[in-house]
Amino acid sequence: MSAIITSKSGNYTYLYESESYRENGKVKNRRRIIGKIDPVTGNHIYKPEYLERKGLHTNDESAKDTPIYSVADVKHSHVKEYGAFYLMSEVAKAVGLVDILRETMPCEYKEVLNIAFFMISTGEPAMYCEDWLYKTESYATKGLSSQRISEILVNITEGDRLSFFEKWGEFRCENEYVALDTTSISTYSDLINKAEWGYNRDGENLPQVNICLLLGEKSQLPIFQKVYSGSLGDVSTLKTTLQTISGINLSNMSLVMDKGFSKVININDMLTDPLGFRFLIPLKFTLGFAKEQVNREKSGIDSVSNTIMIGSDVLRGVTSRQKWNDEHDVFVHVILNTEALTSATNRLYSKVCCLVSEVKKAPEKYRSMPDVKKYLTIRKTKNGHTIKIKDDALMPQLETTGCLVLISNHIDNAKEALEIYRTKDVVEKGFWRMKTCLDLARLRIHSDKAMQSKIFIGFIALIICAHTHKTMSEKDLYKLWTMKKMLKILERLKIHHIKSDQILSPLTKDQKKIFGAFGLKLNL
Repeated sequence: MSAIITSKSGNYTYLYESESYRENGKVKNRRRIIGKIDPVTGNHIYKPEYLERKGLHTNDESAKDTPIYSVADVKHSHVKEYGAFYLMSEVAKAVGLVDILRETMPCEYKEVLNIAFFMISTGEPAMYCEDWLYKTESYATKGLSSQRISEILVNITEGDRLSFFEKWGEFRCENEYVALDTTSISTYSDLINKAEWGYNRDGENLPQVNICLLLGEKSQLPIFQKVYSGSLGDVSTLKTTLQTISGINLSNMSLVMDKGFSKVININDMLTDPLGFRFLIPLKFTLGFAKEQVNREKSGIDSVSNTIMIGSDVLRGVTSRQKWNDEHDVFVHVILNTEALTSATNRLYSKVCCLVSEVKKAPEKYRSMPDVKKYLTIRKTKNGHTIKIKDDALMPQLETTGCLVLISNHIDNAKEALEIYRTKDVVEKGFWRMKTCLDLARLRIHSDKAMQSKIFIGFIALIICAHTHKTMSEKDLYKLWTMKKMLKILERLKIHHIKSDQILSPLTKDQKKIFGAFGLKLNL
């Protein structure tokens, strides 16, 4: 893109065409004289070759429509990185995030979005946000120094967050399956009341807070999150989350959970809740109910009529209606992975065969080995030793191998249940992005209010990340770049603020491809 600037020399003010271009990935400018300003009339007198190049005539007044900037204007102008901000702001608008934040947090929504954009772009601590803001295009705010960010975090109230979740949930959660899971975030701070010792999923010896997160399986967008004390387990977490969800009217969703929530008390709560939560959950084999379902179905499950094909996987699946606690009907889906069962059986059998071979060489030497005692019976005879395999020790190990038991109060088809359950990994990917990409692997916060608000802004950033990830996957952009690399490419797109005008540097081929994939057109 080109602009016309002025420069005075002697009695004349000359007109120069300043044009931006790229060389070796860097934005440069070339300047050439195209005319001057008549000192008496103030008219622009252009060189014939310029007029010819622009397709203008000598008396064509449209040449005067090109903005004219003085050297002083150029000196007081500034250039910022624009492309990544433009993409993130348009994504936030497209998913409805901007409108809901503006409605629920009218005083802080621009700062919240700017901090979220910073988290996505850099993944660095908030203390560097002011430096990032200086060089990057953003929503107009007063600045984001560490002190200012601390003020914003404290100003966001629990009511503000709940109001947002209510509006956001109503907007996004339209009969969608929602994956639910929990994670923990560690901290060194002694000033966060909710930071307590508990089961740390990252294996860190630090106090933590627990986060329960709900994400839509189809949209892959975060729907809701709640922060809990680090000592609380999944049972307490789910019960409180269900109570909160019922309070903000998200009852039309269907919950999909992992085995960590397959406690009898959890299932009872969902079945007896007056709002009638719909759910799909796998059962642990520590529950007698789960083993009963496998034992009932296993003998007849391996047949053509029970075959389920999902992608390249060929499985077996059956569905039955059973009583839970002799009170409620549930659909029970028993899935068998015959390849996993065969593989596990072969590994176990080969292990025992190798043990037999070794024991035959020196029975007394191996008699006391744990595996030998577990799988073999060794007896001394007149002619040496007899070795017998304990078949009753092998069978229990393979009883539930390759099996998955899913129960639901509304899904009556085994294939559908398995497909829905398999897409649950969207929440695990969400946790990974939150911790790895958004500076939330550690809480560098020193109060409960600030902690809650920072995790909330992380939730906002995760919404933008999730939609960006979904688009990149659908448009095959991951074959070319990672998300971080894509944002770096967009950051090279600069915007020049001069007087009241905004001038973009030329778009590269990659930048055009990225904006095209997201259906975006630059309109300045």
